[in-house]
Amino acid sequence: MKDYSIVIPLFNEAESLPELHSWIIKVMEEQKSTYEIWFINDGSTDNSWEVIEELKEKDENVKAIKFQRNYGKSAGLFIGFEHAEGEVVVTMDADLQDSPEELPEMRRMILEEGFDLVSGWKKKRYDPLSKTIPTKLYNWATRKMSGIKLNDFNCGLKAYKYDVIKSIEVYGEMHRYIPVLAKWAGYSKIGEKVVRHQARKYGYSKFGLSRFINGPLDLLSIIFVARFGKKPMHLFGVLGAILFFLGFIAGGYLSVDWFLTFVLDLKGDYYPMTDRPVFFFSLVFMIIGTQLFLAGFVAELITRNSSIRNNYKISKVLK
Repeated sequence: MKDYSIVIPLFNEAESLPELHSWIIKVMEEQKSTYEIWFINDGSTDNSWEVIEELKEKDENVKAIKFQRNYGKSAGLFIGFEHAEGEVVVTMDADLQDSPEELPEMRRMILEEGFDLVSGWKKKRYDPLSKTIPTKLYNWATRKMSGIKLNDFNCGLKAYKYDVIKSIEVYGEMHRYIPVLAKWAGYSKIGEKVVRHQARKYGYSKFGLSRFINGPLDLLSIIFVARFGKKPMHLFGVLGAILFFLGFIAGGYLSVDWFLTFVLDLKGDYYPMTDRPVFFFSLVFMIIGTQLFLAGFVAELITRNSSIRNNYKISKVLK
């Protein structure tokens, strides 16, 4: 097993690849470390693949996968994790904004301090305010919702124990939340290291403002699946029961009021139930409550018939 597997997803980064490769080799040779570099070419339309082929001719430790089209960073990381075989697996961006010189210390934190995952923190950034301010808000919201005390969830520079990357599935846009995925997979010792952030030297950022919309939705999806993926009735059933009960109480109140006023004539003027807003609220609550309850039952049926319903991660077995 090699000391490092370095997974680098890329899209149209031909200019930066030779310099990044040379930088990584310099660090590896200084540390006398064994390594493999996985370049995941995510459907680049420039000559990135040709550059990777040239690097492969010079360095047998270079390995690469080429996607037929652009699938996104999560897909690149997923495939890279599938193929990585190093004792410590590192992810970094291909744009030279992440420094390979951070790798030895991150590896030491994994092996000597026992961290499952070490995430980079670009404390001093060279990004415009239009990017840094939304990023701070996003990191704050993620900390509150996940309970993980990291300052920079979306930093591309991260180091993992080998077992961690084999226990999580990165899909959609979930690359932003790998620490959350790791925590829910049972790897809760998550550390952080301040890393140097460098201004982009070539090209331009491939990520638009849409990530600030999709990001929170992806986080909600992770939290929901992690907590209720195997027991959906615990969410839908509880919400449905609460709403149905509130609607039933409101409907009962209206029925008693109608009986006292219209039948026994014990109260003053009578207002028809359909003229009272509470009547419609009670109907809506009972209907929505019933629908949520039925959604919970359907989800339970789907879960019980799933081929992975009993797919639990086991860390050790004694016989």
